[in-house]
Amino acid sequence: MIYFIPAWYKENSWKESEQFWYRRKLHSEFDETIKQIQLFHRNMRIDYRILLLNYAPNLRHFLHRQSVYRAPYWSCFDAIQQVKRSKIAVLSYHRLKWPKGIEFSYSPFAIVAFLNGQKYAQVEFGEDGNMISIDMYTDGIICRRNIYDDRGFVSTTTIFEDGKEKYTDYLMENGKWKMREDADSGVITINQNCPNYDINFNGKEQEIPFRRTVYENMEQVIEEVFQSYLKQTDHDAFITAVHPLHIGLLHRCLRDKPYICTFFEHRYRYRNLESIKSFLNHSNYIVTDSKRAMERVKKVVDSNVPCMDISPYDTRTDFGISQQLNVQNILLPVDDIDDNDLYLIIYELALYLLKNKKARVHVFTRKATNRDATIIMDKIAECLNENHFDMRWIYESDQKIESENDLDEEQEEKVEVRFILDQCVDERTISKCLNEQRVILDLRGRTDVFLFVTAISKGVPRISTRTDQYFKDRGNGYLIDDYSQIGTSVSYFLDSFENWNAALVSCYELGKKFTTGILIDAWKEVLTTLE
Repeated sequence: MIYFIPAWYKENSWKESEQFWYRRKLHSEFDETIKQIQLFHRNMRIDYRILLLNYAPNLRHFLHRQSVYRAPYWSCFDAIQQVKRSKIAVLSYHRLKWPKGIEFSYSPFAIVAFLNGQKYAQVEFGEDGNMISIDMYTDGIICRRNIYDDRGFVSTTTIFEDGKEKYTDYLMENGKWKMREDADSGVITINQNCPNYDINFNGKEQEIPFRRTVYENMEQVIEEVFQSYLKQTDHDAFITAVHPLHIGLLHRCLRDKPYICTFFEHRYRYRNLESIKSFLNHSNYIVTDSKRAMERVKKVVDSNVPCMDISPYDTRTDFGISQQLNVQNILLPVDDIDDNDLYLIIYELALYLLKNKKARVHVFTRKATNRDATIIMDKIAECLNENHFDMRWIYESDQKIESENDLDEEQEEKVEVRFILDQCVDERTISKCLNEQRVILDLRGRTDVFLFVTAISKGVPRISTRTDQYFKDRGNGYLIDDYSQIGTSVSYFLDSFENWNAALVSCYELGKKFTTGILIDAWKEVLTTLE
């Protein structure tokens, strides 16, 4: 049996990242564990199970969005709260007990309940239309928040005093509180009227009493329950996502177990690797999402620990439509680029725009807030303004100017916007954006695995200052040494259809190295170390 221990956390807390449907996503839900589960679920005849350590009342919806709804799992908080249900159940707010005289107001975002003209409650929904929570108010101040499990019951209730969170009760299906978490101290208190938790292993269930009545924090509770589950396992292996929240707990719990560590993008800061060196050295294998990440890990771990880079994304031939458009789009990722460097890059691109009237620069960022967008575009505007480029390239304008022959009639000059901001957080929006891009100008100096793999799938060439396993100079890419070569490199692909078509062919050939079959073979090689 293979057990996956994911890192599906909200920031750095033992909670899921489910959010209200109308709020803009601030991060992607996808990670390497999801891809691994997809590979195992669809292509490999190996028994596996997800071991979920965090509180996730909407887990079933999350798994459905990731196309792994039927993946088997064990939930630590289900064990703590002694939840028996397994299937999604529709729970309507109409079925709840409301005071007599309640009135519902249906806004475009949420449902607000009024009692005697005063706000009594607000019902919030998730991305799939499932009821997530209900906030209740007294004299316009929040007093209680109920979180609903997608299996049809109240999972937690948080009590507020004067609008400030006081404590949270984790409930059983019958509404009894099982444990209470103090908001200020984080101390956990176990209800002595129901002092047990359930461990269900291979269909056999046993009730185990908590060792203590009070715990200093949630991690201590999770560790105790998780240890009880691990005692049931025998010759099983674990694939664990490296995350700062649970790395200490896993180091204590998996000492005598075979396990594989996996790294994904920026989830763990590589400069902190020294602090988890012992955990990494005890692993059977380390898997990273890029060669560059693997090289950084190898500098820290012992030489006898095997490492391999396996892409968490596979390539699929799905060429974009950029050649069908009347404009030539240049994708410019700007996250993590220094302000001075961005200034120089924009200057060089603006010079190129003077020569190529069809070119457009799509400024690409994964930062989702309006404030982020404003900061980025203001920096670009500063460069254009100081170098006397047309400001209408960034600010749309229908300004009218007088004609040159001094006629009384005014002639309207329409200047199209040449710098467009694309805020793309999740994989779907990134893929949609790339579908219309003619070339990527990525000078960040880091490996953006999803962007690069998708670019190969879409047949979009890339300009870069360094090479990686997703890049072939004068194939699907163009290697430059400094910013003064930006115009030449962009011109190489945009001004010559022959060069761009050759890059398309190169993308197709390079994509063969990252197909599903190749990823499966790589994982089979890794798993042999656990036998």
